[in-house]
Order: sequence, then structure tokens, then C-alpha cells
Amino acid sequence: MTAPANETLAPADVLQEPDREAQVSRKRPASAAKLPTKESAAAAKRRERILTVLVPIFVIAGLIALWQVMVTVNDIPHYILPGPGLVVNSLMSDWHILLPALWVTTKITLASLALALIGGGGMAILLVQSRWIETALYPITVILQVTPIIAIAPLILIYAPSTQAALLICAFVVAFFPILSNMVQGLKSVDHNLLNLFELYGASRWQTLIYLKLPASLPYFMTGLRIGGGLALIAAVVAEFAAGSAGAGSGLAFRLLESQFRLNISRLFAALFLLASLGVLIFALTSFISWWTLHRWHESSLKREN
Repeated sequence: MTAPANETLAPADVLQEPDREAQVSRKRPASAAKLPTKESAAAAKRRERILTVLVPIFVIAGLIALWQVMVTVNDIPHYILPGPGLVVNSLMSDWHILLPALWVTTKITLASLALALIGGGGMAILLVQSRWIETALYPITVILQVTPIIAIAPLILIYAPSTQAALLICAFVVAFFPILSNMVQGLKSVDHNLLNLFELYGASRWQTLIYLKLPASLPYFMTGLRIGGGLALIAAVVAEFAAGSAGAGSGLAFRLLESQFRLNISRLFAALFLLASLGVLIFALTSFISWWTLHRWHESSLKREN
């Protein structure tokens, strides 16, 4: 006697049901997985920003701690290598001496950078307008760049009307060429198809310059700005070393020399700290200007979507 058909098929259906679910789950596309929410993406971005700030702080703190341990363990005299605590004390006690010197160095650096921006940008525009002008003037700028500033500083000090003017000229000469070189390269790197399009629509030379070449060269100009900012500070310090100026109008370079002669190494380290801080501040400022100018349209500052 045979069993009913529904009783023989039921166990087979029950056994095959899990296999069907497994096959369906295997056939699900990867896009069906749970996508990250906006809250989780924002939290990940906040964590990334925090790590970006904290990692350099921890590294610097570790180096300072290593410095202190090395001074303490080796019992190094303070007139050879002072500890971080002595440097901080010197920074606070000599603040009335270091602050005016910092202000003098800052003024010379920023003024020379501003002149280099105006002069370098203006000469770059002039050079690209005529090949004859570029052939005549560009080699002179190259000669000024490759000649060490410490070699021509004594001549500048002789012929300049004042020491401050000589320092300004030295810093300008060093910061001028990177801005000029990057600007010229940017003006020459315009897409030829766009140039042909402007010619097709009958644009004049000045219209092409204002509406096409200058916007296209802006990333190169911002690169020259970041490079020139650091070089202007370096040139200002080197020129003051060569000048050896003293008195109320002296900058941080003279305070470095003075601290060296007096074996006041803690003040020397404090002046070095201020110089490094000024350099970092200038770099951060020029980087922000570059980002603020380019972040809406240029690929170097746009955020990736994937």
C-alpha cells in the first residue's frame, strides 16, 4: 500500500527551503548591503580631523620629552644644551627683548613677500607678452637667483639708503624668483584648445590674459606664494646676519648672535623657537590663502567623492 502523494512531497519541500534561502542570499548584489549613514560618515570625518591634529602634537611632545630625558640622564650643562623648562623660562623672562625683534623680522618678511608678489607677478605677465622681452630679462633674474644672497648682501648694505632697506631688498631678491618662475610657467601652461577658442571668438590679447591665462596660472602662482613665504623669512634672517645690525631696530637674527656671544643658550633656543613658529605661521597662512582661492574649482583642492 503506497503513501499519499502530499505526505511524500512535504519532507522534500522542507529540506529544499533552506537551500533556496541560501541561494537567494548568495545572489544578492553588493549594493544591497547596509550603506553608511550620514551620521557615521560625519563621525569618521571628525575622527580623521582629530587624529590629524593629535598625531603631530604627540610627536612633538615625545621629542620634547626625549630632549628632557637626554639632558637629565647625561647631566648636560645648561650653557651647552638647556632643557625645555629653561627655554620656556627664558622665553617668558626675555619676552620684552624677543617680542620687538620678532616684530621687526615679521615686518621685513611680510613686506618683502608682498613686493615679491607684485614684482614677480607683474614681470611674469610682461615676459609672456613678448618673446624678446623674455629673452632679454629672464637670464638676469636667473643670475640673481643662483647667486648666493650672502655674497651680494655686503654690496646691498653699501648702496642701500638704510639697513632696514637693505634687509628688505635681500629678502625681496630671494622671494622674487620662485614667484616669477611659477607664474611664467602657469601663464605658458594654458590649454591650447582654449587659446584657439578665444582666438576663434575674436578675443583681444588683454581679454585672453584676464579671462583665460591669469585664472589658469593661479595654482602655479599659489605654489610660488608658499615657496616665497618661507624663502623671504630665510633671506631676512641671513641678511641680518650679514648686516650685523644692533639696537632697537634689530631682529631675531641679531638676538641669536647676541645670545651666542654671551653663551645665553636658553635665549638662543627661545629665539629659534620664535623663528620656527613664525615660519610655520607664514606657511599656514599662505596654504590657507591657496586653499581659499582654489578649493571651489581646482582639482588640487577639491575633495574627492570616492
